[in-house]
Amino acid sequence: MKKNKIFYWSPSLVNIATNEAVINSAYSLKRYDETHDTSIINFFGEFKRYKENIDQKNIKLINCYNQNIFKYFPRHGKIYSRISFMIIFILSFFPLKKLLKKQEPDFLIVQLITSLPMLLLIIYNFKTKFVLRISGLPKLNFFRKLLWRIALKKFYLVTCPTKSTLEHIKSLNLINPNKIKLLYDPVISVKQIRQKLNKKNKFKFNNYFLAAGRLTKQKNFLFLIKAFQKILTKHPQLNLIIAGEGEERVVMEKYIYQNDLTKKIHLVGYIENIFPLIRDARAFILSSLWEDPGFVIIEAAFCRTPILSSNCFTGPREIIKDNFNGFLFESDDIASFIEKFEKLIIVKNNHEILLNNIKNIKKFTLFNHYKEFKELIKIN
Repeated sequence: MKKNKIFYWSPSLVNIATNEAVINSAYSLKRYDETHDTSIINFFGEFKRYKENIDQKNIKLINCYNQNIFKYFPRHGKIYSRISFMIIFILSFFPLKKLLKKQEPDFLIVQLITSLPMLLLIIYNFKTKFVLRISGLPKLNFFRKLLWRIALKKFYLVTCPTKSTLEHIKSLNLINPNKIKLLYDPVISVKQIRQKLNKKNKFKFNNYFLAAGRLTKQKNFLFLIKAFQKILTKHPQLNLIIAGEGEERVVMEKYIYQNDLTKKIHLVGYIENIFPLIRDARAFILSSLWEDPGFVIIEAAFCRTPILSSNCFTGPREIIKDNFNGFLFESDDIASFIEKFEKLIIVKNNHEILLNNIKNIKKFTLFNHYKEFKELIKIN
């Protein structure tokens, strides 16, 4: 039986949710249909940090360069990360072309550093069908928009993780709208998450609320700290834990220290297994300025943890319906945050809201992703 060869291209410099989605996507196609032969292109060892997860799922890695090169790439800050992206682009151009010509995979799933596969497709002809899986609402300047307009004519398919992103991409008129499809990310691996949930919570915090993500402007954690500071004037017994690392950490630490909040607001860094921390939290808080779709609130919903989220574009406002399966506050609005926080505390034992949330996230399971993706790329 001939297997359908599917390669994933998604190089990244830091730990982001997209990487887990790539692994889960490759695994879902392989797990539920033995005719799929999935591999992740691991050019510089960027997927080495997920080795245990990849080995457990028996996913192939295609290694091109010495994996030790990856640790020398600068990755924090806009300027440094752009330099690294340029290096990756230059060093990967001909190896990726050679790989596609030699291996001739049936599909190449493109997610990050998309400009390289796009340029290759403009210059060369491949037997491989290119699929663009959009991760996050793309910001297109003039040159990037021009590149997309030319390259997408040769793409087989474009998938979007949310309805809002799909409508936005259609509005740009860059590709035949019939080629743009909705495909929910494979966030929920039931067996894997349950195994992680059974682990002991190594933290001893009580009566805490949890936020998690990279400490960047997008996550808007400084706003959350300031808002929670006001919450503490009425509820001094509460605690806030923020898990993650990033360039905003210094600013956040400074504010916490200067406002005497060190005993109530805790930055605990990157947590490899965050699920016990989610499980034991009174609620999960997402303060982001934008998300697409918002992996961590999907995971929190699976853990049956109440959710308070900003109504930011695009994912959270689609995933969370206010007073139905969680609570939404106006993004970057402290007064709105406090109002919804008080409602959250009052209904903390409302099992109907939690049940609605569980029902709502079934579309983000690996099996659902497999079914939809298989239909979209028309693999028999």
